[in-house]
Amino acid sequence: MSSIVTERFIKCHDKLREDKVVRSSRQFAMALDYLPQSLSEILKLRRDVTIELLRKSVEVYNINPVYLYTGDGPMFMSEDVSNNMRMLTIVTNASGDEKILHVPVPAQAGYASEINNPTFIEELPAYTLPDYKYKVGTHRSFDVAGDSMEPTLFEGDKVICSYLEPNLWTNSIKDNYVYVVVTRGDVLVKRVYNKINENKRFILVSDNDYYDPYPVDIVDVKEMWYVRAKLSPFLPSPSNISTMVHDEVKELRSTLTQQSRVIKNLNESMERFMKDNRLVEKI
Repeated sequence: MSSIVTERFIKCHDKLREDKVVRSSRQFAMALDYLPQSLSEILKLRRDVTIELLRKSVEVYNINPVYLYTGDGPMFMSEDVSNNMRMLTIVTNASGDEKILHVPVPAQAGYASEINNPTFIEELPAYTLPDYKYKVGTHRSFDVAGDSMEPTLFEGDKVICSYLEPNLWTNSIKDNYVYVVVTRGDVLVKRVYNKINENKRFILVSDNDYYDPYPVDIVDVKEMWYVRAKLSPFLPSPSNISTMVHDEVKELRSTLTQQSRVIKNLNESMERFMKDNRLVEKI
């Protein structure tokens, strides 16, 4: 028995042929790197459409995935909608709960180009966390590479992130928050300033002052992940803790000294003001 998704997929295929977007089912299959014989079995309702074939059909023919899975909306996406649409592969456990996928440094080089490859995604390490907030929505973690985010994040830290749909970028991405930005060729952990309304780009800022801010056009951004937490393999030693406390106390003492000076100067100014006023009254 065929699934309802397969039936909708066939309707999309038939519509493409009716509108002469494709000349034949064979051309349709070849454009999707799919065997025409296997497509014929799907069209005859002898087998169900595969996830990979659905992914390719969305990518090549702008078939609307919302229509395929729910029956709502148009069969095909407009160019603007298709440019903003992302297919996100997820991994679930036996109970159907979504797992958190981890993208280590070695996998980050190919991550941007393999985002839509289910095989690549399914081979990433997967795990779960007990906190309820990580059971709602899609989450992914990434290794931090380099020193550009020191002292906030260090190389070897892992950031746990929640996925942001592209249609939410304009209003949901807040200035000066930390995000993982997946571009066409890189995975970046940066503070982000949202300039979509001004010039359709983000400004990426490092916490390490050695690195200058730079812009990234949103057309070059494939995914945005909001950093919610970090896992660090490093714990400060007792000597480091003492140094940190000493530095903080020193900084606090300096701040208090500066404030005392400001208050003293303010009192002296007020006394002079009152004295001048008394002299004026006597005159």
